[in-house]
Amino acid sequence: MKISFSPKQLTIFRWWTSPPGEELDGIICDGAVRSGKTMCMSLSFVMWAQTNFSGRSFAICGKTIASVRRNIIGTLTEMSKKAGFSVDECLSKNYLDISLGGVSNRFYIFGGRDESSAALIQGMTLAGVLFDEAALMPRSFVEQAAARCSVSGSKLWFNCNPESAYHWFKREWVDKATEKRLMYVHFTLDDNPSLSPQVKERYRRLYSGAFYERFILGRWVNADGLVYPMFSEKDHVANKLPTKFEKYIVSCDYGTVNPSSFGLWGLSGGVWYRLREYYYDSRREGFQRTDEEHYAGLERLCGDIQPEKVICDPSAASFIAAVRAHGRFKIAKADNDVISGIRRVADMLSCGTIKISPACADCIREFALYRWDDSAAADRPVKENDHAMDDVRYFAAEVSRSEDPFFVLSLQR
Repeated sequence: MKISFSPKQLTIFRWWTSPPGEELDGIICDGAVRSGKTMCMSLSFVMWAQTNFSGRSFAICGKTIASVRRNIIGTLTEMSKKAGFSVDECLSKNYLDISLGGVSNRFYIFGGRDESSAALIQGMTLAGVLFDEAALMPRSFVEQAAARCSVSGSKLWFNCNPESAYHWFKREWVDKATEKRLMYVHFTLDDNPSLSPQVKERYRRLYSGAFYERFILGRWVNADGLVYPMFSEKDHVANKLPTKFEKYIVSCDYGTVNPSSFGLWGLSGGVWYRLREYYYDSRREGFQRTDEEHYAGLERLCGDIQPEKVICDPSAASFIAAVRAHGRFKIAKADNDVISGIRRVADMLSCGTIKISPACADCIREFALYRWDDSAAADRPVKENDHAMDDVRYFAAEVSRSEDPFFVLSLQR
């Protein structure tokens, strides 16, 4: 296997080996997606730890433990073993013991999903922390983990894609990198030599608007305008639907005063089709429906089709109870992380793995109207024309839960 590295990737491997890097307290790498940051950061982190410490504890942190395993641990374990290290993983306790030549250190795996995650790492003594996708973690978790690095010579390693220009990580860490004695390295797609010109051009076509600015150009910019500028009826409305589907899923955004929006999705040939929808707006119709009446709408939506699951907003407790009481449908509680879900939908639209039937008129209407709140300091959509958008977001988060549709190896074979 031949591996080639760009000058910036080599910087990641070498920065801690000599001045001025060895005298700094850490490093921040941000920039475009698939620019080769993660692989270089994780392997260099282990090499630095094994070179400078023995018998110490370190942390590898991501949005969730599952994302750390998916994005880092598999490739890190493979590359470490090829470099001569012994790697022993304890799955039940979420750590790796990495050893070579009598030097052994323990690397704990943490997920910084929400504000409560900070308690998981509290009280530990660490010699270093690697934060993968630091901008997706709560500030409390990042700062608690950073505070755990009390061993002499410890360093902080941050890796992320850009978010809003007002994001706390940009303002408190990226903008203050010099003040905090951190090296700052910015990556673009051209800093990953394993990506062919064709692949790079494909990524450039996938995104538009703020997503293009952030994920392709690697800029910290505010989101404005349409949330899904890549959506078009020409590309995403399927006037002719397949006749056979591999499986079905229903996504539900439940409302009483606000509209309820349910979508029936079918998978065919790697593409998910929104076949039909149930959309009830009590303000438009003049009266509210009960949980049982909404359940009857769900039954009509599915007809003879038995979906694999019905994904519901977890806050819709009374409706979930009503669905379960009938015993027909399996409920899955939706991931309600708005920004993460929007990314998933944008990815699927850009890849062409979501198509909408013309019968889903309210969904098509909302795609054309769903906008960012230009007055908000952080990324936040306007709370209008968002009910079908919420159920689409729940759907995309669920089907993408165990997938990374844009995973590209940073290696040349």
